Formats: sequence, C-alpha cells, structure tokens
Amino acid sequence: MLLTLFLAIIFCAAITLMLISAVVFIKDKKLFSSAPKEALELVIDRKQEEFYGARKIGWTLMVISMLMILGVGVTSIWDGFRSGFTFWQFFLRFVLIFTIYKIYDMIFFDYFLLCKYFFFQTFIPEVTPVYTNRKYGYNIKSQLLKLIVIFPAASAIAAWVCTLF
Repeated sequence: MLLTLFLAIIFCAAITLMLISAVVFIKDKKLFSSAPKEALELVIDRKQEEFYGARKIGWTLMVISMLMILGVGVTSIWDGFRSGFTFWQFFLRFVLIFTIYKIYDMIFFDYFLLCKYFFFQTFIPEVTPVYTNRKYGYNIKSQLLKLIVIFPAASAIAAWVCTLF
C-alpha cells in the first residue's frame, strides 16, 4: 500500500512536469488538445521560442515525464507479480493511482492553477477571457466521468490482463 501511494505521488509529479513543459517551454497548440474548444480557438501558434533553447528544455522535460509514467506502470506491475497479487490487489493498486491522480488534477490543476492562481493565463494570455470569473475548471463532467467510470474500467482491464500472466 505504501508503494502504491508513492507511485501515485510520482505519477502526479510526472503529469505536473508534463504540464509545465507543455505550457511554459514548448507552447505548441497541439499539446493543448484537452483545453475547451473556446480556449483552443484563441491559442496562438507560437513559432518563436520564449528564449533560446526553451523547446529543447520543454521536450527534455516531456521525455523525462513520460519515462516517469512508464516507470510507475512497470514498477506497479512488476511489484504485483513479485508479490503474487490477485485481480483485486492489482485493481485496487491501479484504481488508487488513477483516483489520486484525478483528484489531484481536479483540485490542483483545475482549481488552483486555472482559477485561483491563473497559471495558464500567465503563459498563454489570450485564453484569459475564457477562464475569467470561473469558480472551477471547465470540464467537471468529463473529470467525474473519468473518475467514476473510465479509470475504474481501465483499472479492471489492466488488473485482468495482469492476472493472465
């Protein structure tokens, strides 16, 4: 259980690193596909870097983030095999990691960074009108769907696949 909590924290850190690399350094419109349509329409394709090497730093951080996420997956599965996990133990591990991440996403990204501290608006100022006067992020229905339906279903499928081996 302690390892599962640690892996969830690493997963959240990796997603945060990915967000920072996309928003602060890379600034490629393709990386903002999860933004609402009205904000995505306002995002300007920036051909010029903020400073020399910004995109290289951003893509390096993005690769590190992806490796961290891969490491979380490999470690959680490998430890489960090593410990002789059952379906329910794998399922609980996966659903806990996803649930902790999604709650973190909803509280930290959507509420604090987007609505309270205007992180995105600082680095992509053209989206400010879309997020002005919002008390919470833009996609609560989508977030809850992932939390209640999609992540548990994905966890069950992953746990089932893991128990086949």
